[in-house]
Amino acid sequence: MRGFTPLRISLAVATAAAVMGTGVAFAGGSPDAARPADTGRAATPAATDVSGATEPVDGFIVGYKSQATEAKSNEAAVKDARAKAGKAGEPVSFERRLGTGAALVELPEADEVQDAQKVAAAFLADPDVAYVVPDRRVYATAVDPAEYKAQWDLYETTAGMNVPSAWKQATGKGVTVAVIDTGITKHSELSSKVLPGYDFISHTWTANDGGGRDSDPSDPGDWLKAGECGKDKNGVPVPARATDSGWHGTHVAGTVAAAANGSGTVGVAHEANILPVRVLGRCGGTTSDIIDAITWASGGTVTDVPANKNPAAVINMSLGGKFTCDQAYNAALKGARDRGTTVVVSAGNDNTDAAAFSPAGCANVITVAASDREGNRAAYSNYGKVVDVTAPGGENNVRDADGIWSTLNTGTTTPDKEKYASYQGTSMAAPHIAGLAALLKQKDSSLTPAQIEQTIKENTRALPGTCSGGCGAGLSDADKTLTAVTGG
Repeated sequence: MRGFTPLRISLAVATAAAVMGTGVAFAGGSPDAARPADTGRAATPAATDVSGATEPVDGFIVGYKSQATEAKSNEAAVKDARAKAGKAGEPVSFERRLGTGAALVELPEADEVQDAQKVAAAFLADPDVAYVVPDRRVYATAVDPAEYKAQWDLYETTAGMNVPSAWKQATGKGVTVAVIDTGITKHSELSSKVLPGYDFISHTWTANDGGGRDSDPSDPGDWLKAGECGKDKNGVPVPARATDSGWHGTHVAGTVAAAANGSGTVGVAHEANILPVRVLGRCGGTTSDIIDAITWASGGTVTDVPANKNPAAVINMSLGGKFTCDQAYNAALKGARDRGTTVVVSAGNDNTDAAAFSPAGCANVITVAASDREGNRAAYSNYGKVVDVTAPGGENNVRDADGIWSTLNTGTTTPDKEKYASYQGTSMAAPHIAGLAALLKQKDSSLTPAQIEQTIKENTRALPGTCSGGCGAGLSDADKTLTAVTGG
């Protein structure tokens, strides 16, 4: 894999110094564009925004119109890539077909933004091309864990989600939740619930496990040396200092479905199953890999990847980046929702309008902002009209005890022993809602993604603290939400 200075997307874990640039958000909305909750969402994304890129682009996701031969034939797509290379005067190669049907093309020598712009222009000039968007690189960030052995986020009357009362109605039993993240490590709270997942990271160096895509979604660690991921647009090394492995996917999975076996934590849907889907490794991952992961996790077909025998009823994605929703993401998210999968995403950690983040500004997902222990919008949390609901995300920078307690690993580089730790971020808020969606799906399996979203939003309570900018329908209340559902 050649060197790069990539466009970045980060996991939605808040950091003290925002080491990896932007925060997160895969955000959501209803399929009905007329609904008030969708105000401001990019249901029909604009064309590619390559002209605004400030860093090199390694490849493009090209969506051909349905009548085009290239939309169905890889051989035709290969020939078309060669033709576009001739027009642009830059090397271009067809890499593979994504699960949405789009083509991934690589630019092995596009070291300048202008080089990528030439290629994009060549594709966009073709009447058979519907869209061209960058294959963006995704980055992970993490906070230093601070141990805390009480889950205020589940039961405290001030800002907890009133989850224990909801367990009288459902525990998530039989429901599959996909965690699209860094993979997963062995943990006694999770081992009994993990289904066969998949590692979608296609770059060997990024995967850090000796290979590319495979059926092992284990998290081998994502530790980094200072500057190992290149430099940002201001020339600052990324990361600015060496970072330990974060085990982000393991922490998120615990919030969704930790087994409550008596030794540590309990997940919101503690009898649900976890489908680990790995998309982020060293220096993150790519949007093309995430798109395939969304497709596969929701039961769609991805070329050269075995069929998913356990399609997820719910997907959690605690990740995202600062770019507007594009057609490539939109196609994958709509496809998942059309297959009956509820997609829950984090709003991001930049204390700004989530509409500027993707897929926070997209339709077809539920976007979650984070609250602190007092019920205020967390200081780091993104906000705005695209936010659907708020859930506990914690604030470790106030007190260690005010973070979200969940499963983790002691390894600073490679996996070691299991442990528990407290993190903060909209990454921590989103899995609370993913767990709640699983509870709803158990109580009434006929609920559609739109009905699940609507039920969650209609049964919130007002934040006991303050929220400037917009926190969606309010603070989620699990018991109230479950009680509103009479089916099952």
